[in-house]
Amino acid sequence: MSVINPIEAVIWLALGMLLGAHYFFLLHRAVSLLASHATAIRIVLLSLIRFGVALTVFWIIALQGALPLLLALLGFVVARHLAQRLIGVV
Repeated sequence: MSVINPIEAVIWLALGMLLGAHYFFLLHRAVSLLASHATAIRIVLLSLIRFGVALTVFWIIALQGALPLLLALLGFVVARHLAQRLIGVV
């Protein structure tokens, strides 16, 4: 297992947070569309984009190693927590 320097760790963490912000923004948008009785195709397209981007980015990060993947996942969870705080769920 290779050790990464602190700057790389912050970059992976920030990338995870950015991905999480994108993911939860699109999730919020899809839920808003669902509540406004928008067409199903728009909601499905947003979901496919959301899943596709997250899967692709996490796949690319996983190719870099386990530690970058764990740091990005931690950033993703932090973004989830911040998104929940922002909309008042927690």
